[in-house]
Amino acid sequence: MTRVQDRSLRIAVLGAGVVGTEVIRSLVTQEGDLSARVGSGLELIGVAVRDTSAPRDSVIDPALLTSDAGSLVDRADLVVELMGGLEPARTLILRAFAAGASVVTANKALVAAHGPELYEAAEAAGADLYFEAAVAGAIPVVRALRESLAGDEISRVLGIVNGTTNYILDEMTTAGLAFDVALGQAQELGYAEADPTADVEGHDAAAKAAIIASLAFHTRIPLSAVACEGISAVTKEDVAAAAESGHVIKLLAIVENTAGGVQARVHPALVPTGHPLAGVHGAFNAVFVESESAGELMFYGRGAGGRPTASAVLGDVVAAARHRVHGGLAPAESAYAGLAAAPSADALTRLQIRLYVADRPGVLAQVASVVAKHGVSIEAVRQSDTAQASQRDAAELIIITHRARQADLDATVADLAELDSVTEVASVLRVIGI
Repeated sequence: MTRVQDRSLRIAVLGAGVVGTEVIRSLVTQEGDLSARVGSGLELIGVAVRDTSAPRDSVIDPALLTSDAGSLVDRADLVVELMGGLEPARTLILRAFAAGASVVTANKALVAAHGPELYEAAEAAGADLYFEAAVAGAIPVVRALRESLAGDEISRVLGIVNGTTNYILDEMTTAGLAFDVALGQAQELGYAEADPTADVEGHDAAAKAAIIASLAFHTRIPLSAVACEGISAVTKEDVAAAAESGHVIKLLAIVENTAGGVQARVHPALVPTGHPLAGVHGAFNAVFVESESAGELMFYGRGAGGRPTASAVLGDVVAAARHRVHGGLAPAESAYAGLAAAPSADALTRLQIRLYVADRPGVLAQVASVVAKHGVSIEAVRQSDTAQASQRDAAELIIITHRARQADLDATVADLAELDSVTEVASVLRVIGI
């Protein structure tokens, strides 16, 4: 990497959406402070956009706009990629490294899908790759895992890493809203996109889980290894049943180092009200880290939005710029452990199974027999007299199991559904212990 000492550091920004605009605003309005922190002048040399004639925030000088992202990248010392998506972002980042530039990105999908390739290109160029904003917005989770906890042994990381789904579930819990109503409210407030699939089906959180797992366990964990389940099937009845048992429902990203390898999964789960993650409200994010020496740590804050995400991006910009001026490099990829990605069927977890059953003697014994057949034991069972059960002329049974293999739990649920006394398996949710 060529050190820059006799001129201002040239910065190119790719993308001028919500986050890009806030990054540009800070580069323009705080140029003096940022330069002082870096130890060199910072020059914003251009902003690559798809349409240079589209309306923009007045903080963006129209003279900086260009649709020729490649040429802009070739002139930069530091490229800030905020375009999103896999292409052309991947090609442009690789082009930046080939030209010797360092890169800051907020692109979780790209880092999850092509992280090893980007790391290798950065190392070959002697340049920096920073991506703090790719996971949990303003919360410094990446830096904590990559640097602060690099000397520790992490056993598990679980967190709420998608603000949209947390807002929806929180509104379902605190205001009693149905999923569709809460989703519409999130869209009106700008928390959810017009097409919310990536958020509500867990894909956004899965990309972040892949990144977290790779960092925490020094192993390449591809996105394809992350089991993913969203929240679109969660109902008001599920929320009410969770509350009755002392839980709230959260969409969690969970990664853990097990005897069989690294488990990485995203799914809605019942979290005990006494757990710190249960108190995360609205569109906030929180990541809970369990480690050998540091113990339990929780990182909490705004996980999305223009200004919070821009804060994480600018922290990376300052770090990368300092290296260009004074020397040094960001941490390289740490994948020495080479752990296997364990199949989701081997994950150990607990379930809450909500059933509608015939209201007659002997049904509970039938259910218990099926559960025992698969080596699963019941922690608690209760019957609820709900309006939904009355409408079905049935009884509602809510079963919470002890920990068991996911495959055995799945087989249990499948067999329960085949019982003639079971009219419906209404829902199946995992339960997370404190």
